[in-house]
Amino acid sequence: MSGRVVIYTDGCALGNPGPGGFGAVLMFGKHRLELSEGFDLTTNNRMELLAVIRALQSLKHADLPIDIYSDSKYVCNAITEGWLFNWHRKGWKNVKNPDLWKQMLPLYTRFKPRFHWVKGHSGVPENERCDQLANQAALLPVKQKDVGYLPTAKLL
Repeated sequence: MSGRVVIYTDGCALGNPGPGGFGAVLMFGKHRLELSEGFDLTTNNRMELLAVIRALQSLKHADLPIDIYSDSKYVCNAITEGWLFNWHRKGWKNVKNPDLWKQMLPLYTRFKPRFHWVKGHSGVPENERCDQLANQAALLPVKQKDVGYLPTAKLL
């Protein structure tokens, strides 16, 4: 096999937190796969990260170069600035969304994707499609539970 896997991802939470979803578009040569899932209560950052996780989990081969395009600086900077590795080294202390980052680390180690930040809502067709998929998933009448999301209890 030769070529490059190109992945676009996006996530949303309506109300943040609120109903949310993610979308991902994976392309390899003439092949294209679109993924999306909706959740009843979550955050935007969780969906941005989950989009990348689900996209990488869908891959069968770890020997191809992979480029991931995301409009989330939270996700991109965690990799490109080395935050993910520091969080791991420090035992995930004071890290938001540790359940998802713990899933991301072995996927990153296995696939070694390159991350690229793209400006959201700037006309990049695949990023726009991911946004559409994420929002459609967030609006589904029946969605999954984001079991890793624990909203902060409000004291009365």
